[in-house]
Amino acid sequence: MEPFEVHILGCGSALPTTRHNASSQVVRIGNKLFMIDCGEGTQLQLRRGHIHFSFINHIFISHLHGDHCFGLIGLISTFGLLGRTAPLHIYADRKLEELLQPQIDFYCKGMNYPVFFHHIDATRHEVIFEDNTITVETLPQNHRIPCCGFLFKEKPKRRHLIGDAVNYYNIPIYMRQAIKDGADFITPEGETIPNCRLTKDADPSRSYAYCSDTLPCPGNCEYIKDVDLLYHEATFADSEQARAKSTHHSTAREAAKIAKEAGAKRLAIGHYSSRYDDSSTLQQEANELFPGTECADEGMVFSI
Repeated sequence: MEPFEVHILGCGSALPTTRHNASSQVVRIGNKLFMIDCGEGTQLQLRRGHIHFSFINHIFISHLHGDHCFGLIGLISTFGLLGRTAPLHIYADRKLEELLQPQIDFYCKGMNYPVFFHHIDATRHEVIFEDNTITVETLPQNHRIPCCGFLFKEKPKRRHLIGDAVNYYNIPIYMRQAIKDGADFITPEGETIPNCRLTKDADPSRSYAYCSDTLPCPGNCEYIKDVDLLYHEATFADSEQARAKSTHHSTAREAAKIAKEAGAKRLAIGHYSSRYDDSSTLQQEANELFPGTECADEGMVFSI
């Protein structure tokens, strides 16, 4: 199977600390890299993770709080310094273009690549990106400003050809894609060979959901049902429930409840408040509802 990985570049919250960087991730699917959020320090984390800048063509910004987008203008500038020519696509609230375009015009004069802004509506669940292998959907969040999460889903894959059967029936190369798609094979003598004798099941399609920053949104559970990996913010412990509610963030226990209701196969928590010296308290509380909860940390790679 091709790689499907989530690289954690930053999993802290608004206040900078020496323990965590501001929010940013890179999702690798095959040879394609997609960035989610771009807080300060993202470029250094890309270097530390040996992630090739030039392979990032699509950046998804969940919302316009600084810890999720202050690193963007620096990254755009660096792309220009590296001689980038490929277009860069940014998916975000329409206000980001209003804020960022003047900075691009001022700091990035003579840049040799175009930046395209794709406006997203954080109140709607919809497909905002699609190619021949994946879709990216928005997940409306409940935060103090318009905010959405993102769901990355592989499209259904083709069935696998059984090599011995292909050789035995001498199936021409030009027919093999159709057989992968489910077609039967008719021999030159007119015999129909059913697809089940020529192929075996395709690899299962995989999925990843990113939910930050938000109060718990049970309504999204139908969209992320049975997701392979859910990254959900867990800014606070239960003892800070009132603070979580007033700032429109989730506790670790609430993140675990969403994962459980959605039937997620794995849960990773992040976006930790700067008040916690480590994430053990948050992990313990989430584990009570969702055993096996994993704590994100800079440099971690989650393989799906």
